[in-house]
Amino acid sequence: MRALFDTNVLLAAFLTEGVCEKLLTRARKRHFDLITCPFILREFERILVKKFSATKQEKETALALIAEAARDSVDPSEIPAGACRDKDDDNVLACAGEAEAEYLVTGDKDLLDMKKYTGITIVAPREFELLFDQ
Repeated sequence: MRALFDTNVLLAAFLTEGVCEKLLTRARKRHFDLITCPFILREFERILVKKFSATKQEKETALALIAEAARDSVDPSEIPAGACRDKDDDNVLACAGEAEAEYLVTGDKDLLDMKKYTGITIVAPREFELLFDQ
């Protein structure tokens, strides 16, 4: 199973104890293939530092843990304009498409309202976690 985590899921994995942290641990244990992309990692890094005042060491540690958890990284060559209400989310959809992800895991309402995108199921973290309890 291939999944792409949106920036908000990665942030939650490091900033709170809960389902997102558990999902990142599952990725590190290879319960599924986590795919990343430069757009999401840059956004993660920017928000972690600017909004949450992470130190250089904290940022580097977080990025190293994501790199350890990720099976692969993709860099889409084309961004589908207008695929989502929020144009920044078009980048996330492009990453998920390039990754050939089965799941896009996000807390973003604009993306969650789509439910599907070119065969990719868009789910909240809790919904994704429930796949492992079956």
